[in-house]
Amino acid sequence: MMQTTESNLSKLNNIKHTAMTEQQVLIAGGGHVGLSFALLLANHGIASTLLEKNSYPTISPNDDSNRSHYLDSRNTALSRRTVQIYQEIGLWDELQSHACRIDAVQISEQGSFGRAQLNKKDEQVESFGQVMENAWLGRKLLLAAQQEPLITLIDNANVIAVDQKSDSVTLSFSYYGEEEHEQQLQGSVLVACDGRDSTVRQLLDIGTTTYDYKQTAIVGVVETDKPHEHNAIERFSPAGPLAVLPLTDPEGDGNDEYQTGYRRSVVWVCRTGEETQYLEDDAHFLATLQQAFGQRAGTFKTAGRRGAYPLTQVLADKQVDGRCVIMGNAAHTLHPVAGQGFNLCMRDAHVLAQMMSAQVLKGEDIGNPTLLKRYEKARQTDQKRVIRFCDAVVHGFTHPNPAVKLARNVALVAFDKLPNIKPLIANYAMGLKS
Repeated sequence: MMQTTESNLSKLNNIKHTAMTEQQVLIAGGGHVGLSFALLLANHGIASTLLEKNSYPTISPNDDSNRSHYLDSRNTALSRRTVQIYQEIGLWDELQSHACRIDAVQISEQGSFGRAQLNKKDEQVESFGQVMENAWLGRKLLLAAQQEPLITLIDNANVIAVDQKSDSVTLSFSYYGEEEHEQQLQGSVLVACDGRDSTVRQLLDIGTTTYDYKQTAIVGVVETDKPHEHNAIERFSPAGPLAVLPLTDPEGDGNDEYQTGYRRSVVWVCRTGEETQYLEDDAHFLATLQQAFGQRAGTFKTAGRRGAYPLTQVLADKQVDGRCVIMGNAAHTLHPVAGQGFNLCMRDAHVLAQMMSAQVLKGEDIGNPTLLKRYEKARQTDQKRVIRFCDAVVHGFTHPNPAVKLARNVALVAFDKLPNIKPLIANYAMGLKS
């Protein structure tokens, strides 16, 4: 067992009396996917120990919930399936006050005739998803994990080795700044959710297939003079796909039918090397958005601080090695077009948690390599479909050939007019068909 602080040891001892099984799940990486997976396991009565390389902030349930980063936050579009998963573990009631639903999606190409629209009433759905600030989602996930007795959190932990045996896996780590004090944890299975440049993946000598899109995403929040009315706008330009998504305002609930919101999340994709002008000059950034979107969103008035993120597809050559599972961005880092990456990760996490729960109910080993390989195979269809879709959209809408441009605009019109196509695509986008 690990050598660590007294409070963690006490918590681990208590787990033996409350968990459905004494088998331990080790999770490397405590971002949104790692925390969500730990909470999914806890919902099934399975204990986990989660290691995060960064330092977690101190959070109180009574902290002021106002949006302190009004124009400075990154945001995530949660599909309907992801919302359902958070509902299953009883967390959605805590999340939804800062979530803004998407009622309609407008799709078009700059300077072309093709356009299409999805409307929730036509598709007979509650919404196409919800947009939420990453800071708020992370805060609520961390608070829920800190309050869950089946989850042990260890931050400032630097993973340095992975050792597998026939019946267990041992994770060696050190606290940052204390490399000479190596610690060890032993569990039945290790799940690596430690990001695109995964340390665990490298320690296991699992290779990757990478593709550099030679694009950079400029991500931020803007205000417009026209209310968003819960509309998401997808716009394609020669540089790449662009998106403007609805966000909540500080004084209201983003699911309130009567709220008038003016805050929007923006993902602006440019060619790598051109990002500085969009990061440093607010007026230029707003003018560029205005030119790209026209008056679809109204007038772009204010821009918050922005971040730049080079876009590279990274796919792990395999997602299971013995008793180790590669998950989240460590398994598949995708282009942000259509907002599918995080939602795909959540479906992975949900399936693995269910499969482990079934093993516990049968009294069997949750880290059985045969079980983990079944998980890997079970997720292939959904993963490959999403990866192909995102890649095809990026390449299809940035191809300069006039014949290709004509074809994609005809396809957009066909998508908008032909029956039965919209419901199929919408269900896949919402994660309801996977």
